[in-house]
Amino acid sequence: MLLKMLKSKLHRARVTQTRLNYPGSILIDSALMKKAGILPYEGVLVADLNNGNRVETYAVPAKAGSGEIIVLGAAARRVKKNHIVIIFSFCYCTTAEARKLKPKVILLDKHNKIINRK
Repeated sequence: MLLKMLKSKLHRARVTQTRLNYPGSILIDSALMKKAGILPYEGVLVADLNNGNRVETYAVPAKAGSGEIIVLGAAARRVKKNHIVIIFSFCYCTTAEARKLKPKVILLDKHNKIINRK
C-alpha cells in the first residue's frame, strides 16, 4: 500500500500577481522551488489563508530570486494578489518510507524570502 504524504511546503507565501487569461498553473520563484524540492510541472496544492480556498495545479519555475508567486488561469478567480498561501507538494510512499519521511517546511516573509526552513 502507498500513502500520500507531505513532501514539502512553502508556508505563508505572498501572491505577487494573478493572470486570469493564461493556461492554468502557478509560477514560483525557482530558487524557492529548489529549496522545497518542488520540480518543474509537479502537481501542488495551494491553500489560500485569506479565504480558505484550495486549488490544485502545477508549479512552473519563475526567475530565481525574484520572489514571484503568480497564480495563473482559473485559479486566479480563487486566489488574489497579496493573499497569503501555503503551497504543498506530496509524494507517495510505502509505510516504511513514510515513517522516515521528514517534509521540508520553508517559512517565508512578506517578500517571499526564506525566514526558516526545517
